[in-house]
Amino acid sequence: MTFEINVDIGAADAVLREAAAKLQRPAPLMRAIATELASITALNFLAQGRPHWLGLKHPSARRTNGMILQDTGRLRDSVTPFHTDDSAGVGSNLVYAAIQHLGGQTRPHTILPKNKRALAFNGRVVKKVNHPGSKLPARPFLPMGANGELQFEAEVELRSMAQEYLRSALET
Repeated sequence: MTFEINVDIGAADAVLREAAAKLQRPAPLMRAIATELASITALNFLAQGRPHWLGLKHPSARRTNGMILQDTGRLRDSVTPFHTDDSAGVGSNLVYAAIQHLGGQTRPHTILPKNKRALAFNGRVVKKVNHPGSKLPARPFLPMGANGELQFEAEVELRSMAQEYLRSALET
């Protein structure tokens, strides 16, 4: 005696094919990830770092609300999300963004007066000052560390977004 069971997998096969097609074009997920990375970066500026950035060596009274890296808001406002069909990221086109994020030593340079013939400070008057450069501590504002690892908050959120995208691909 033979016992036979026939199963029509047509419906399941169609769902899997549709999900595979959606997963081959993850541009909507990449767009959402880029937007989320920009949002996390904005929160990093609000929190003044997560973990908290080192304080300023010489805090200034003119500093806006005492916020670090936000004198003018130019760095914060320069952060832009970007994505392709299969990648996503966030970054800044400002020359000084990398040294603020990673820390480092600025080059030695000469300081000259802009509107006067000489510079005056601490009771001294000079025509120029040879600055040795400054050592800046790392103040990571992007949601990733120096080694490229994602910030904890970004990792949690992006993992959740990817899982939801997979779930929605299978529900179609």
